[in-house]
Order: sequence, then C-alpha cells, then structure tokens
Amino acid sequence: MIKEFEGKTRNEAIEKAIAELGLDRDELDVEIIEEGKGLFKKGPVKIRISLEDETEQTQNSDDVTVVDNLEPESDEEKKVLEFLSTLLQKMGYEGEIFISFREEGKVGLEICGDHSAILIGKKGKNLDALQLLVNTYANKIGVEGTRFLLDVENYRNKREEALIILARKTAHHLRKNRGSKLLDLMNPYERRIIHTTINEFENLHTVSEGEGLYKKVRIFYKEEE
Repeated sequence: MIKEFEGKTRNEAIEKAIAELGLDRDELDVEIIEEGKGLFKKGPVKIRISLEDETEQTQNSDDVTVVDNLEPESDEEKKVLEFLSTLLQKMGYEGEIFISFREEGKVGLEICGDHSAILIGKKGKNLDALQLLVNTYANKIGVEGTRFLLDVENYRNKREEALIILARKTAHHLRKNRGSKLLDLMNPYERRIIHTTINEFENLHTVSEGEGLYKKVRIFYKEEE
C-alpha cells in the first residue's frame, strides 16, 4: 500500500503522515516525490509512504452495524451524549457527536469537528482519556454491560492498521535477525492487536512489560523445543 502526503515543508508532510498512520518517525519509509522550488517561493512538498500490502482489517464487519447518526435508544444514552458534548464545550473543542454503530455490549460515538488532532492526541492518548471519562460517567448513571467507544475521523481503524503493519514488519525482522524488540507504550486494546498479529508467526512470542494501563510489548524470537 502506498500513501502520499503534502505539506509546506518536508517536516510538515511527515508530521501529517505520522498523525494519520499512528507510526513513529523512524518507522516510516519516506520518499520525497516533489519538493517544489521557485525563484521567489517554494512550492509544496509531497512525500510517499510505502506500507506493507499484507495489512488486514481484524474487525469482523459482520458483527458490527455501522450506520451514521443512530438515534439514542435510552435516556442513559442521551445523557452520555449530553455529557460528552458539554465536556468538549467546556474544553473549548466543540463538535458534533453521533452514535456510529451498535453491537452487543458496545456503542460507538463519533466526534466530528475542527480539532481532531488535539482530541486524538499523541497515539490516541487524549481520545483514550475522553473515553475513560465517558465510561466512568456512564457507570455513575447506572449504565451496565455497555461500553462506549469514542472515535475521531476513523482514527481507531487507522491506528489498528498501523499496528498490524508494525507487528508484521517487526516479525519479519526478528525471524531474519533473531533477538527481540521492545515496542512503545500501548493501551490494552493496542497490545492485544500486537499479541494477536504475532501469534501468526512461528517461533515468535510476545510479553507485556511495565505497570499500569499503558505497557510496552516485547516481541522476541525463540526456537520451539
């Protein structure tokens, strides 16, 4: 898979790629395809990012009904939407909020507005914090057995895709060179993606290291006995 990004400078284009793909700078295979230069001003810079074509979506679309702007099914859902809307307003980042999907035990909330990058935060940490606040409030008002999942501009799926690419790229490297690699801090959902992807490869194993919600995943090569 190949994606192209454009910015006023090379760094701006790379930052856009990092924000959309959820990868670190050293994980990107960057190719400068256009770096416009003129006598009086520079033109835009375009870069190309090469991604592995073997990426697969791990979410089973048959299990999730995705429909834009579903109506709340209960007073509790209405209160959760109002809570999130008020929270964003007080933060100064107002946006439209709607229910994007429902499945057993889960309700998706999509935030649309002009502050996507801030709401997502580095590797989704701001979005995770908002999601935690929403679910804490939902539990407080008596919502049981349902978890609210927040998203902005399809960030969750993009991040999942990027993590699968990272896991497979690391797996190919370790099968060739042996040893181990410690990945960056991830939340439980992201670590589960890494664990599941690495399970596809023989002689490769994973272990979570650290304390608290965010931990690092170590991927290591070990011959089967």
